[in-house]
Amino acid sequence: MSNSSSITQFLLLAFADRRELQLLHFWLFLGIYLAALLGNGLIITAVACDHHLHTPMYFFLLNLSVLDLGSISTTFPKAMANSLWNTRAISSWGCAAQVFFVFFLIGAEFSLLTVMSYDRYVAICKPLHYGTLLGSRACVHMAAAAWGGAFLHALLHTANTFSLLLCQGNAVDQFFCEVPQILKLSCSHSYLREAGFLVVSASLYFVCFVFMVLSYVQIFRAVLRIPSEQGRHKAFSTCFPHLAVVSMFLSTGTFAYLKPPSISSPVLDLVVAVLYSVVPPAVNPLIYSMRNQELKEALKKQIPWVHLQQQ
Repeated sequence: MSNSSSITQFLLLAFADRRELQLLHFWLFLGIYLAALLGNGLIITAVACDHHLHTPMYFFLLNLSVLDLGSISTTFPKAMANSLWNTRAISSWGCAAQVFFVFFLIGAEFSLLTVMSYDRYVAICKPLHYGTLLGSRACVHMAAAAWGGAFLHALLHTANTFSLLLCQGNAVDQFFCEVPQILKLSCSHSYLREAGFLVVSASLYFVCFVFMVLSYVQIFRAVLRIPSEQGRHKAFSTCFPHLAVVSMFLSTGTFAYLKPPSISSPVLDLVVAVLYSVVPPAVNPLIYSMRNQELKEALKKQIPWVHLQQQ
Protein backbone atom coordinates (compact mmCIF):
# COMPACT_ATOMS: atom_id res chain seq x y z
CA MET A 1 0.00 0.00 0.00
CA SER A 2 1.10 3.55 -0.67
CA ASN A 3 -0.44 6.97 -0.56
CA SER A 4 -0.76 9.06 -3.72
CA SER A 5 2.40 11.05 -2.91
CA SER A 6 4.51 7.96 -3.67
CA ILE A 7 3.03 7.61 -7.16
CA THR A 8 4.98 9.60 -9.72
CA GLN A 9 2.41 9.39 -12.51
CA PHE A 10 -1.13 8.32 -13.32
CA LEU A 11 -2.45 6.75 -16.52
CA LEU A 12 -5.48 8.44 -18.06
CA LEU A 13 -8.13 6.78 -20.18
CA ALA A 14 -7.21 6.26 -23.83
CA PHE A 15 -10.04 7.13 -26.21
CA ALA A 16 -8.84 4.67 -28.84
CA ASP A 17 -6.05 2.19 -29.55
CA ARG A 18 -5.78 2.80 -33.30
CA ARG A 19 -3.55 5.67 -34.38
CA GLU A 20 -6.07 6.96 -36.94
CA LEU A 21 -8.80 7.25 -34.29
CA GLN A 22 -6.41 8.95 -31.88
CA LEU A 23 -5.66 11.64 -34.47
CA LEU A 24 -9.37 11.96 -35.23
CA HIS A 25 -10.04 12.54 -31.53
CA PHE A 26 -7.27 15.15 -31.44
CA TRP A 27 -8.78 17.18 -34.28
CA LEU A 28 -12.27 16.84 -32.79
CA PHE A 29 -11.04 18.03 -29.40
CA LEU A 30 -9.11 20.86 -31.01
CA GLY A 31 -12.22 22.06 -32.85
CA ILE A 32 -14.34 22.01 -29.68
CA TYR A 33 -11.60 23.72 -27.69
CA LEU A 34 -11.11 26.50 -30.24
CA ALA A 35 -14.89 27.04 -30.44
CA ALA A 36 -15.05 27.40 -26.65
CA LEU A 37 -12.10 29.80 -26.66
CA LEU A 38 -13.64 31.88 -29.43
CA GLY A 39 -17.14 32.02 -27.97
CA ASN A 40 -16.10 32.88 -24.43
CA GLY A 41 -13.39 35.23 -25.69
CA LEU A 42 -15.95 37.17 -27.73
CA ILE A 43 -18.22 37.57 -24.71
CA ILE A 44 -15.33 38.76 -22.54
CA THR A 45 -14.26 41.24 -25.24
CA ALA A 46 -17.79 42.58 -25.76
CA VAL A 47 -18.54 43.05 -22.06
CA ALA A 48 -15.14 44.57 -21.26
CA CYS A 49 -15.11 47.01 -24.18
CA ASP A 50 -18.74 48.17 -24.43
CA HIS A 51 -19.70 50.52 -21.59
CA HIS A 52 -23.39 49.80 -22.24
CA LEU A 53 -22.76 46.30 -20.92
CA HIS A 54 -21.14 47.47 -17.69
CA THR A 55 -24.10 46.25 -15.64
CA PRO A 56 -24.30 43.58 -12.91
CA MET A 57 -25.79 40.95 -15.23
CA TYR A 58 -22.99 41.28 -17.78
CA PHE A 59 -20.32 41.61 -15.10
CA PHE A 60 -21.33 38.19 -13.78
CA LEU A 61 -21.52 36.85 -17.34
CA LEU A 62 -17.94 38.01 -17.94
CA ASN A 63 -16.85 36.13 -14.79
CA LEU A 64 -18.73 33.05 -16.00
CA SER A 65 -16.92 33.16 -19.36
CA VAL A 66 -13.54 33.44 -17.63
CA LEU A 67 -14.41 30.39 -15.50
CA ASP A 68 -15.55 28.47 -18.60
CA LEU A 69 -12.26 29.22 -20.33
CA GLY A 70 -10.34 28.00 -17.31
CA SER A 71 -12.52 24.91 -16.92
CA ILE A 72 -12.07 23.58 -20.43
CA SER A 73 -8.38 24.57 -20.45
CA THR A 74 -7.81 22.43 -17.34
CA THR A 75 -8.82 19.15 -18.96
CA PHE A 76 -8.77 19.45 -22.76
CA PRO A 77 -5.15 20.38 -23.59
CA LYS A 78 -3.78 17.31 -21.78
CA ALA A 79 -6.37 15.04 -23.45
CA MET A 80 -5.41 16.49 -26.84
CA ALA A 81 -1.70 16.06 -26.15
CA ASN A 82 -2.21 12.44 -25.11
CA SER A 83 -4.17 11.69 -28.28
CA LEU A 84 -1.58 13.43 -30.46
CA TRP A 85 1.48 11.82 -28.85
CA ASN A 86 -0.11 8.41 -28.22
CA THR A 87 0.41 8.42 -24.47
CA ARG A 88 -1.71 8.13 -21.33
CA ALA A 89 0.67 9.45 -18.68
CA ILE A 90 0.11 12.46 -16.46
CA SER A 91 2.44 13.35 -13.60
CA SER A 92 1.15 13.18 -10.04
CA TRP A 93 1.56 16.95 -9.77
CA GLY A 94 -0.32 17.42 -13.02
CA CYS A 95 -3.08 15.18 -11.75
CA ALA A 96 -3.29 17.11 -8.49
CA ALA A 97 -3.44 20.38 -10.44
CA GLN A 98 -6.32 19.05 -12.53
CA VAL A 99 -8.26 17.97 -9.43
CA PHE A 100 -7.68 21.36 -7.80
CA PHE A 101 -8.66 23.46 -10.81
CA VAL A 102 -11.68 21.31 -11.66
CA PHE A 103 -13.04 21.72 -8.13
CA PHE A 104 -12.05 25.38 -8.01
CA LEU A 105 -13.52 26.42 -11.35
CA ILE A 106 -16.67 24.29 -11.16
CA GLY A 107 -17.30 25.38 -7.57
CA ALA A 108 -16.82 29.04 -8.48
CA GLU A 109 -19.09 28.62 -11.50
CA PHE A 110 -21.89 27.09 -9.46
CA SER A 111 -21.56 29.84 -6.83
CA LEU A 112 -21.64 32.44 -9.59
CA LEU A 113 -24.75 30.87 -11.12
CA THR A 114 -26.38 31.20 -7.68
CA VAL A 115 -25.43 34.87 -7.57
CA MET A 116 -26.80 35.33 -11.10
CA SER A 117 -30.17 33.91 -9.99
CA TYR A 118 -30.21 36.55 -7.23
CA ASP A 119 -29.39 39.20 -9.83
CA ARG A 120 -32.40 38.15 -11.94
CA TYR A 121 -34.60 38.05 -8.82
CA VAL A 122 -33.73 41.62 -7.83
CA ALA A 123 -33.99 42.90 -11.43
CA ILE A 124 -37.50 41.49 -11.93
CA CYS A 125 -39.02 41.40 -8.44
CA LYS A 126 -37.40 44.51 -6.93
CA PRO A 127 -36.43 46.71 -9.87
CA LEU A 128 -36.56 49.96 -7.86
CA HIS A 129 -33.91 48.61 -5.48
CA TYR A 130 -31.68 47.12 -8.18
CA GLY A 131 -29.08 49.87 -8.11
CA THR A 132 -28.92 49.79 -4.32
CA LEU A 133 -28.77 46.02 -3.79
CA LEU A 134 -26.48 45.33 -6.75
CA GLY A 135 -24.13 48.27 -6.86
CA SER A 136 -20.64 47.89 -8.27
CA ARG A 137 -19.10 47.25 -4.84
CA ALA A 138 -21.70 44.61 -3.96
CA CYS A 139 -21.14 42.84 -7.30
CA VAL A 140 -17.39 42.75 -6.78
CA HIS A 141 -17.83 41.41 -3.26
CA MET A 142 -20.21 38.65 -4.40
CA ALA A 143 -17.90 37.62 -7.25
CA ALA A 144 -14.89 37.64 -4.91
CA ALA A 145 -16.81 35.48 -2.40
CA ALA A 146 -17.64 32.98 -5.17
CA TRP A 147 -14.01 32.76 -6.29
CA GLY A 148 -12.53 32.76 -2.77
CA GLY A 149 -14.93 30.18 -1.35
CA ALA A 150 -14.33 27.88 -4.30
CA PHE A 151 -10.54 28.25 -3.89
CA LEU A 152 -10.65 27.12 -0.25
CA HIS A 153 -13.08 24.32 -1.07
CA ALA A 154 -10.82 23.06 -3.88
CA LEU A 155 -7.73 23.27 -1.70
CA LEU A 156 -9.33 21.10 1.01
CA HIS A 157 -10.64 18.57 -1.52
CA THR A 158 -7.28 18.26 -3.29
CA ALA A 159 -5.31 17.85 -0.08
CA ASN A 160 -7.78 15.27 1.19
CA THR A 161 -7.88 13.32 -2.07
CA PHE A 162 -4.12 13.04 -2.48
CA SER A 163 -3.55 11.95 1.11
CA LEU A 164 -5.53 8.75 0.46
CA LEU A 165 -3.96 5.32 0.50
CA LEU A 166 -4.05 3.86 -3.02
CA CYS A 167 -4.19 0.08 -3.32
CA GLN A 168 -5.50 -0.39 -6.86
CA GLY A 169 -2.69 0.89 -9.08
CA ASN A 170 -2.52 4.21 -10.93
CA ALA A 171 -4.84 3.80 -13.95
CA VAL A 172 -7.61 6.44 -13.92
CA ASP A 173 -10.64 5.46 -16.01
CA GLN A 174 -11.28 8.99 -17.26
CA PHE A 175 -9.71 11.43 -19.72
CA PHE A 176 -8.75 13.72 -16.83
CA CYS A 177 -8.08 13.22 -13.11
CA GLU A 178 -11.60 13.01 -11.74
CA VAL A 179 -12.06 12.41 -8.01
CA PRO A 180 -14.63 9.56 -8.28
CA GLN A 181 -12.18 7.67 -10.49
CA ILE A 182 -9.27 8.28 -8.11
CA LEU A 183 -11.42 7.02 -5.23
CA LYS A 184 -11.74 3.70 -7.07
CA LEU A 185 -7.97 3.30 -6.62
CA SER A 186 -8.08 3.88 -2.87
CA CYS A 187 -8.29 1.44 0.01
CA SER A 188 -11.76 0.89 1.41
CA HIS A 189 -11.08 2.54 4.78
CA SER A 190 -9.61 5.69 3.22
CA TYR A 191 -12.35 5.88 0.58
CA LEU A 192 -14.99 6.76 3.19
CA ARG A 193 -13.27 9.96 4.28
CA GLU A 194 -13.32 11.58 0.84
CA ALA A 195 -16.74 10.14 0.09
CA GLY A 196 -18.05 11.86 3.21
CA PHE A 197 -16.40 15.09 2.10
CA LEU A 198 -18.14 14.81 -1.27
CA VAL A 199 -21.50 14.36 0.47
CA VAL A 200 -20.88 17.52 2.53
CA SER A 201 -19.99 19.41 -0.66
CA ALA A 202 -23.11 18.09 -2.36
CA SER A 203 -25.16 19.36 0.57
CA LEU A 204 -23.71 22.85 0.14
CA TYR A 205 -24.49 22.74 -3.57
CA PHE A 206 -28.01 21.58 -2.73
CA VAL A 207 -28.50 24.66 -0.52
CA CYS A 208 -27.46 26.84 -3.46
CA PHE A 209 -29.84 24.92 -5.69
CA VAL A 210 -32.74 25.48 -3.27
CA PHE A 211 -31.89 29.20 -3.22
CA MET A 212 -32.02 29.28 -7.03
CA VAL A 213 -35.34 27.42 -7.10
CA LEU A 214 -36.90 29.82 -4.58
CA SER A 215 -35.56 32.79 -6.54
CA TYR A 216 -37.12 31.55 -9.76
CA VAL A 217 -40.43 30.76 -8.09
CA GLN A 218 -40.62 34.42 -7.09
CA ILE A 219 -39.42 35.51 -10.54
CA PHE A 220 -42.08 33.50 -12.37
CA ARG A 221 -44.80 34.78 -10.06
CA ALA A 222 -43.70 38.35 -10.77
CA VAL A 223 -43.40 37.79 -14.53
CA LEU A 224 -46.88 36.29 -14.79
CA ARG A 225 -48.28 39.46 -13.20
CA ILE A 226 -46.80 41.65 -15.96
CA PRO A 227 -49.77 42.81 -18.06
CA SER A 228 -47.81 43.25 -21.30
CA GLU A 229 -47.03 40.13 -23.32
CA GLN A 230 -43.93 41.83 -24.66
CA GLY A 231 -42.81 42.58 -21.10
CA ARG A 232 -43.31 38.96 -20.06
CA HIS A 233 -41.38 37.77 -23.11
CA LYS A 234 -38.46 40.10 -22.34
CA ALA A 235 -38.35 39.00 -18.70
CA PHE A 236 -38.42 35.31 -19.61
CA SER A 237 -35.74 35.81 -22.28
CA THR A 238 -33.30 37.12 -19.65
CA CYS A 239 -34.01 34.11 -17.40
CA PHE A 240 -34.05 31.29 -19.93
CA PRO A 241 -30.27 31.19 -20.66
CA HIS A 242 -29.46 31.06 -16.96
CA LEU A 243 -32.00 28.28 -16.35
CA ALA A 244 -30.67 26.24 -19.27
CA VAL A 245 -27.06 26.51 -18.08
CA VAL A 246 -27.95 25.69 -14.46
CA SER A 247 -30.04 22.66 -15.44
CA MET A 248 -27.35 21.16 -17.66
CA PHE A 249 -24.50 21.91 -15.28
CA LEU A 250 -26.23 20.68 -12.13
CA SER A 251 -27.81 17.51 -13.50
CA THR A 252 -24.65 16.15 -15.12
CA GLY A 253 -22.29 17.18 -12.31
CA THR A 254 -24.51 15.70 -9.61
CA PHE A 255 -24.89 12.46 -11.52
CA ALA A 256 -21.11 12.18 -12.08
CA TYR A 257 -20.19 12.56 -8.41
CA LEU A 258 -23.14 10.98 -6.61
CA LYS A 259 -24.33 8.18 -8.89
CA PRO A 260 -24.50 4.71 -7.29
CA PRO A 261 -21.47 2.49 -8.05
CA SER A 262 -23.85 -0.22 -9.28
CA ILE A 263 -24.73 1.76 -12.42
CA SER A 264 -21.20 2.95 -13.13
CA SER A 265 -19.55 1.91 -16.39
CA PRO A 266 -16.57 3.30 -18.35
CA VAL A 267 -18.75 4.52 -21.23
CA LEU A 268 -21.36 6.12 -18.97
CA ASP A 269 -18.68 7.78 -16.82
CA LEU A 270 -16.99 9.18 -19.92
CA VAL A 271 -20.22 10.56 -21.40
CA VAL A 272 -21.25 12.20 -18.13
CA ALA A 273 -17.77 13.73 -17.65
CA VAL A 274 -17.91 15.24 -21.14
CA LEU A 275 -21.41 16.61 -20.46
CA TYR A 276 -20.45 18.49 -17.30
CA SER A 277 -16.83 19.45 -18.08
CA VAL A 278 -16.84 20.09 -21.84
CA VAL A 279 -20.35 20.89 -23.04
CA PRO A 280 -21.12 23.87 -20.72
CA PRO A 281 -17.96 25.87 -21.57
CA ALA A 282 -18.55 25.21 -25.27
CA VAL A 283 -22.27 26.00 -25.46
CA ASN A 284 -22.68 28.68 -22.75
CA PRO A 285 -21.64 31.50 -25.13
CA LEU A 286 -24.20 30.29 -27.67
CA ILE A 287 -26.95 30.03 -25.03
CA TYR A 288 -26.30 33.49 -23.64
CA SER A 289 -25.91 35.25 -26.99
CA MET A 290 -28.65 33.47 -28.94
CA ARG A 291 -31.52 35.63 -27.62
CA ASN A 292 -29.54 38.57 -26.23
CA GLN A 293 -29.86 41.53 -28.58
CA GLU A 294 -27.63 43.80 -26.48
CA LEU A 295 -24.78 41.30 -26.60
CA LYS A 296 -25.19 40.83 -30.35
CA GLU A 297 -25.03 44.56 -30.96
CA ALA A 298 -21.96 44.90 -28.75
CA LEU A 299 -20.19 42.13 -30.68
CA LYS A 300 -21.01 43.77 -34.00
CA LYS A 301 -19.75 47.11 -32.73
CA GLN A 302 -16.50 45.81 -31.24
CA ILE A 303 -15.69 43.19 -33.88
CA PRO A 304 -16.92 44.27 -37.35
CA TRP A 305 -16.31 40.87 -38.95
CA VAL A 306 -18.71 39.15 -36.55
CA HIS A 307 -22.17 38.95 -38.08
CA LEU A 308 -24.83 37.38 -35.93
CA GLN A 309 -28.20 36.66 -37.47
CA GLN A 310 -31.03 38.67 -35.94
CA GLN A 311 -33.57 36.59 -34.12
